[in-house]
Amino acid sequence: MRLKIIVGLGNPGLEHDAARHNVGWWVVDRLAYDWGFDPFEKKGESLVSEGNVVGSSVQLVKPLTYMNRSGLSLRGLMNLESFRMKEDLLVIVDDAALEVGRVRFRAKGGPGGHNGLKSISGFLQSDSYARLRIGVGLKPEGQDLADWVLARMSEEDEDIVLDLLPVMTDAVEIWIDEGIEEGMNRFNQ
Repeated sequence: MRLKIIVGLGNPGLEHDAARHNVGWWVVDRLAYDWGFDPFEKKGESLVSEGNVVGSSVQLVKPLTYMNRSGLSLRGLMNLESFRMKEDLLVIVDDAALEVGRVRFRAKGGPGGHNGLKSISGFLQSDSYARLRIGVGLKPEGQDLADWVLARMSEEDEDIVLDLLPVMTDAVEIWIDEGIEEGMNRFNQ
């Protein structure tokens, strides 16, 4: 049985729970809920929950390293013999270059200014891994990007993202079962 690893990027701590930067954690929490996985447990520098989905063994990961050091949470991957980064890793991340609620699967690519993706790419020495970008709204003119992504979303924007979460469960199941190309064809908006 293939092992699929799904990493939701975010920052630990109650003060970050509702921030735009934690949308990756929101999605992974919803996946664990929808799939009936056990509660997350601390393993190394991450919170992890595991189970089986559409014929694959799945590990959900929430790094505890803070966004800028997210790559450190993937140390154990390099020791897994059967792990294929291009097919078996999905990183779920907020995107301040997309309108709220827009979704983009990508098979590979640069970090696009996202420090969490920059850390993961640096650790893996590659940009060849799948990512699922969730739009959290375009940064207002004149506002610092870090302040924007670390701030709480408006209630209206939060509702849009929360309504999207069940759809993201379907999208991730498609990625697990049929691969990134099918995910891109069916869910990119």
